[in-house]
Amino acid sequence: MKRILVIVPFAMSADNLALRREQLAGLDQSAGVEFEFRPVRAGPVNYSSHHDFVLADVSILEAGCQAEAEGFHAVCIDTMSDSGVAALRSVLRIPVFGPGKLAMLMALTLGDRFSILTMASRWKPLYKKALDELGMHHKCASVRAIEVPPDNQGLLSGKESEVFPLLEQAALRAIREDGADVLILGSTTMHQAHGWLQPRLPVPLINPGPLSYQMAIAALSLRLSHSLSAYPPPMHPRLDMLATMLTAASWKN
Repeated sequence: MKRILVIVPFAMSADNLALRREQLAGLDQSAGVEFEFRPVRAGPVNYSSHHDFVLADVSILEAGCQAEAEGFHAVCIDTMSDSGVAALRSVLRIPVFGPGKLAMLMALTLGDRFSILTMASRWKPLYKKALDELGMHHKCASVRAIEVPPDNQGLLSGKESEVFPLLEQAALRAIREDGADVLILGSTTMHQAHGWLQPRLPVPLINPGPLSYQMAIAALSLRLSHSLSAYPPPMHPRLDMLATMLTAASWKN
């Protein structure tokens, strides 16, 4: 049995963690893979500034840095910011995937230009960072925000009647006005909208979390992992310091 660790970028209750696990619904479980969802011990309250991105990198690195020693075969990061991916790749030999860049690259295998549907404009810097690193701004038709306050704990539960139609309107505008032929949900916290939206849209809609799980499964099947030349191990690892920092942070929470 292969084991995949999914790191959730916020500290949360078991009930809220279960909402994250719902991303596994509809995923082909025939591959003999077990998923474990693990929240970070402490981290940013939200992902709306570069201050938050730094804290997210640290908290996710700490949550997953021992995954290989714990017997996991791959790691997935449950945020479109891909926080901690590069850092974890520098300390792990098992494959590590984030859904952000992966969703954009997948979009280009399905069409020519994509748009991102997001809850709030404050999230736009995290997409810009990925597009900068990929050199793909010319392939992004637009980022359409519905300007509804995101909820990283309860997700879209109880807000479906408000949020889903707004996302549909934004999606259709991205297609008709911006020229998008593929759409991407801008956050794994939006996964509950995928099943409702996709049948109403004339183009593919990528659900980023499940995509990253499928990529991890494929990488394990093909015996692929990230390049150690691209992600060299640290000369002087300080994982003990990292653990102490997060212990102190979680205690203060």
